[in-house]
Amino acid sequence: MAVCVAVIAKENYPLFIKTIPTDNELKFYYTVHTSLDVVEEKISSVGKNTNELRELYLGLLYPTEDYKVYGYVTNTKVKFVIVVESINSSLRDNEIRSMFRKLHNAYVDMVCNPFYTPGENITSQKFENVVMSMMHD
Repeated sequence: MAVCVAVIAKENYPLFIKTIPTDNELKFYYTVHTSLDVVEEKISSVGKNTNELRELYLGLLYPTEDYKVYGYVTNTKVKFVIVVESINSSLRDNEIRSMFRKLHNAYVDMVCNPFYTPGENITSQKFENVVMSMMHD
């Protein structure tokens, strides 16, 4: 399913990035980094209308020739980015939403750990197992 999953801090530095083809890891870092501009644009455009409730799921940020990049922002401005292959056209919007819900729940469980300091890189094995299960489904 997913080929890259990233968790980006409020200040736009990566807390966690996992890629499946590790030989293209730098390419995915670049893809995630460039998607942050689109995320910021979508967040600021929603913020202009105060009557509208902010949707956490940002949807398709942008497609590339090989991949589709999806975004999600938590209430604390932590960003989740999932990159899927473009050839995987059977993946529906509700499946992407459920992947983000699963990732968000794993993130919340990890942040609730009293030994985790917010803003540090994510090293939780349980969180990584959830991410790996999303990549292998």
